[in-house]
Amino acid sequence: MGFRLPPIVVNAKQVLKAQQAQSSVPKGHIAIYVGEVERKRYIIPVTFVNHPSFVDLLNQAEEEFGFNHPMGGLTIPCKEDTFIDLASQLHALT
Repeated sequence: MGFRLPPIVVNAKQVLKAQQAQSSVPKGHIAIYVGEVERKRYIIPVTFVNHPSFVDLLNQAEEEFGFNHPMGGLTIPCKEDTFIDLASQLHALT
Protein backbone atom coordinates (compact mmCIF):
# COMPACT_ATOMS: atom_id res chain seq x y z
CA MET A 1 0.00 0.00 0.00
CA GLY A 2 1.43 3.38 -0.99
CA PHE A 3 0.64 6.94 -0.13
CA ARG A 4 0.27 10.05 -2.24
CA LEU A 5 2.04 13.33 -1.70
CA PRO A 6 -0.14 16.43 -1.62
CA PRO A 7 -0.04 18.32 -4.96
CA ILE A 8 1.74 21.28 -3.38
CA VAL A 9 4.71 19.06 -2.44
CA VAL A 10 4.90 17.62 -5.94
CA ASN A 11 4.80 21.13 -7.45
CA ALA A 12 7.50 22.34 -5.05
CA LYS A 13 9.78 19.49 -6.13
CA GLN A 14 9.22 20.33 -9.80
CA VAL A 15 10.02 24.00 -9.18
CA LEU A 16 13.22 23.12 -7.30
CA LYS A 17 14.36 20.77 -10.07
CA ALA A 18 13.72 23.46 -12.69
CA GLN A 19 15.69 26.03 -10.67
CA GLN A 20 18.59 23.63 -10.21
CA ALA A 21 18.70 22.91 -13.93
CA GLN A 22 18.80 26.63 -14.74
CA SER A 23 21.44 27.46 -12.15
CA SER A 24 23.64 24.38 -12.49
CA VAL A 25 27.35 24.90 -12.21
CA PRO A 26 29.76 22.46 -13.85
CA LYS A 27 31.89 20.29 -11.62
CA GLY A 28 35.12 22.05 -10.66
CA HIS A 29 33.57 25.53 -10.97
CA ILE A 30 31.81 28.00 -8.69
CA ALA A 31 29.27 30.74 -9.32
CA ILE A 32 30.12 34.23 -8.13
CA TYR A 33 28.45 37.61 -8.43
CA VAL A 34 30.61 40.56 -9.46
CA GLY A 35 29.93 44.28 -9.39
CA GLU A 36 29.71 47.28 -7.13
CA VAL A 37 26.05 48.14 -7.68
CA GLU A 38 24.52 45.88 -10.31
CA ARG A 39 25.93 42.39 -9.90
CA LYS A 40 26.44 39.93 -12.73
CA ARG A 41 26.82 36.16 -12.31
CA TYR A 42 29.98 34.44 -13.52
CA ILE A 43 31.04 30.80 -13.47
CA ILE A 44 34.75 30.38 -12.76
CA PRO A 45 37.09 27.42 -12.23
CA VAL A 46 37.74 26.60 -8.57
CA THR A 47 41.48 26.82 -9.29
CA PHE A 48 41.15 30.62 -9.51
CA VAL A 49 40.38 30.74 -5.78
CA ASN A 50 43.98 29.84 -4.84
CA HIS A 51 45.61 32.61 -6.88
CA PRO A 52 46.92 35.53 -4.73
CA SER A 53 45.14 38.17 -6.85
CA PHE A 54 41.83 36.39 -6.43
CA VAL A 55 42.48 35.95 -2.71
CA ASP A 56 42.70 39.76 -2.51
CA LEU A 57 39.21 39.99 -4.02
CA LEU A 58 37.95 37.38 -1.55
CA ASN A 59 39.37 39.44 1.32
CA GLN A 60 37.48 42.49 0.02
CA ALA A 61 34.31 40.43 -0.11
CA GLU A 62 34.87 39.25 3.46
CA GLU A 63 35.38 42.84 4.67
CA GLU A 64 32.24 44.10 2.95
CA PHE A 65 29.85 41.18 3.37
CA GLY A 66 31.32 38.81 5.97
CA PHE A 67 29.49 35.55 5.49
CA ASN A 68 26.17 37.17 4.57
CA HIS A 69 26.12 37.42 0.78
CA PRO A 70 22.92 39.17 -0.36
CA MET A 71 22.81 37.41 -3.74
CA GLY A 72 22.83 33.96 -2.15
CA GLY A 73 26.26 33.19 -3.59
CA LEU A 74 29.77 34.51 -3.28
CA THR A 75 29.71 38.24 -4.05
CA ILE A 76 32.85 40.10 -5.15
CA PRO A 77 32.53 43.89 -4.68
CA CYS A 78 34.74 45.16 -7.50
CA LYS A 79 34.24 46.71 -10.90
CA GLU A 80 33.19 44.18 -13.50
CA ASP A 81 36.00 45.28 -15.85
CA THR A 82 38.57 44.67 -13.12
CA PHE A 83 37.24 41.17 -12.55
CA ILE A 84 37.16 40.38 -16.28
CA ASP A 85 40.79 41.49 -16.65
CA LEU A 86 41.86 39.33 -13.71
CA ALA A 87 39.85 36.33 -14.93
CA SER A 88 41.42 36.67 -18.39
CA GLN A 89 44.91 36.72 -16.87
CA LEU A 90 44.18 33.71 -14.67
CA HIS A 91 42.62 31.82 -17.56
CA ALA A 92 45.76 32.44 -19.66
CA LEU A 93 47.86 30.87 -16.89
CA THR A 94 45.90 27.62 -16.95
